[in-house]
Amino acid sequence: MKKTHLLYSFLFLLSLMSCKETTSKEEPKIITKKVVTINNLIKNLKDSKNEDVIVVAHRGDWRNAPENSIQAIKNCIKMGVDMVEIDVQETKDGQLVLMHDKTINRTTTGKGKVTELTWEYLQTLQLLDGIGHETPHKIPTLQEALKVCKGKILVNLDKSYKIFDKCFEIAKKTGTLAQIIIKGNKTKAEVESEFGNYLNNINFMPIVRLNNPNSKKIVTDYLKDKNNIPVAFEFTVPQDTIALIKEFKNIREQGASIWVNSLWPKHNGGHDDEKAALNPKVYDWYLNNHIDIIQTDRPALLLSYLREKGKHQ
Repeated sequence: MKKTHLLYSFLFLLSLMSCKETTSKEEPKIITKKVVTINNLIKNLKDSKNEDVIVVAHRGDWRNAPENSIQAIKNCIKMGVDMVEIDVQETKDGQLVLMHDKTINRTTTGKGKVTELTWEYLQTLQLLDGIGHETPHKIPTLQEALKVCKGKILVNLDKSYKIFDKCFEIAKKTGTLAQIIIKGNKTKAEVESEFGNYLNNINFMPIVRLNNPNSKKIVTDYLKDKNNIPVAFEFTVPQDTIALIKEFKNIREQGASIWVNSLWPKHNGGHDDEKAALNPKVYDWYLNNHIDIIQTDRPALLLSYLREKGKHQ
């Protein structure tokens, strides 16, 4: 009986060894990740009926690199952000640089207004991080930034409306025109008067503040021209009870996407990034209201939420 028990034990050990050996010879499972090309991103941008939500990183990934820095852009590309929002200012000697404020005081080791400083001086400075510490990063030119973005990520040029003729030339030179959105808080008539030469060559997005009593008329005027529907409308939503929110679905059906910022409560009726950091379900409001472009200060969090919902590639 004892011998029989030993025999069974021996056979059991052999079977375990055999199973282990077979497992070790099995090919590992390969999970194929969908490769998203710039053409996919451009196609999605121009398709307002696409169910994928476009994620825009405000000033780049500024929580992990200085805002408007090359590294902040590279971080966005690496994590799979669809679009990076960057700010453009012009120096005294005509160089276009990435800078949000009119002065360099808050974000660099220097002082002064961008328009009163030379590019030569700006190159001597370092960028500061989000809490004001000096970093090894430098102020980039628009041309440097667009070269990094080329073929990899969409770009929203903010603060650029008044100098877009110069931005346009750099975008053309770098071959990034199709990737770029420019925006402005302008009526259709104003845009056609001030910007008409470029409208067939770039993606333009009107900014509409929903607390403006003329907001519905502004939208209607843009949508009347069926041959030149804006790629999107950026809506500022101070209260989530404003009636025009109910029109978002209809606007998308007419060919324009809906962009809303999740940055601060005044932009989204209180459905902001900091509340979402405590509970990502805060972002449900955007999906429930047919918003398909979201600009965020927390791109990693928003991407994770959307991917779990099947709303991001």
